[in-house]
Amino acid sequence: MKKQFFRPLSISLVSLLLISVSCKKDEPEPETTTPSSSYTIPETYTFTNSNGESTVSYSGQTDRLNQLREMVTYMKTGNSTPLSAQQLKDMFANTNDNGNGHFSFISSKQLKNKCFDLDVTLFENYLDSIEVASNDHAQAASNGQAGTLSSGSSTYLFNKSGIEPVQFIEKGLMGAVFMHQALNIYFGTDKMSADNSTIVDAANGKHYTALEHHWDEAFGYFGVDINFPTSIPNDFWGKYCNNQNTILNSNSIMMDNFIKGRAAISAKVIADATTSIITIQNTWEDISANQAIKYLSDAVTYFGTDDAKYLHVMSEAYAFTWNLRYIPSEVRNVTQAELTTIMDLFGDNFWNLSLVDINAIKTALDAKY
Repeated sequence: MKKQFFRPLSISLVSLLLISVSCKKDEPEPETTTPSSSYTIPETYTFTNSNGESTVSYSGQTDRLNQLREMVTYMKTGNSTPLSAQQLKDMFANTNDNGNGHFSFISSKQLKNKCFDLDVTLFENYLDSIEVASNDHAQAASNGQAGTLSSGSSTYLFNKSGIEPVQFIEKGLMGAVFMHQALNIYFGTDKMSADNSTIVDAANGKHYTALEHHWDEAFGYFGVDINFPTSIPNDFWGKYCNNQNTILNSNSIMMDNFIKGRAAISAKVIADATTSIITIQNTWEDISANQAIKYLSDAVTYFGTDDAKYLHVMSEAYAFTWNLRYIPSEVRNVTQAELTTIMDLFGDNFWNLSLVDINAIKTALDAKY
């Protein structure tokens, strides 16, 4: 059982402590106090210089989003055929700049070296886990037996503890790479203290300052089009931001602050960008927490009536709850100890949970969010 369900709780407190220490250092400092009315905020994430040349660039983030998309596409074939953990690890590390021949494009970027350090081994263990489960794809999943279960037109692959590994890997990397990099690294002190007066390399099309570029890279990890929410993505954080929009008004809050912060940086009004950072961090946390709560509510609905859907949404609920660890500690609504306690409530086998157990997890999150 433990070989197929790699519970990260053994390192959770260490991970959170490190994030706490690093994020305390990562608070961007204002550089000016120029009134916000002194600059123009565009309607879309579009910024140009006086020559009409775009000053926006986040191609590396786009490559990493596409790499995870192709990993997910491959992992979902495990419902009907055995998977190779080595192939997935080659894609994770982008071996030979093409996932060792498994990506459809060439890029020097990778997911592994941008993953939160202490969780790299965790995700490689998940990749081993999904290979093991896929070897039993022809079996019906049950307590103690890996295999597949179907509901309607959907078929899901579970390990012997009722965990859907693809959900842990996809949603987990959305946190350990995309969320972590945006909120802790690119919005951190080092990146937000970069030069904001010198154009990086206009001769080679880099018409932005280092600070402008860092902000763009954080936006790139959010994974939406420049006209979001007019255009809604069908995966990653943009999808779930839209899913929670009715409750949180998250679409406009996230996009407005990404655009405002970038405009403020270009206008040298760093204080406004700092305010936008805090709003983005808080809202991103709420998106993940509320998505977890939504899936827990779904789990209550499916419990005892549709095992495939029940295990599927429980796996997603776990991953979105887990991702709260990547919110900077100074703005996070749960303490380190509280989050560890909540994660413990999930147990190590979803087959063994009761309705009381599921509602206890939901209540714990509801109390904070």
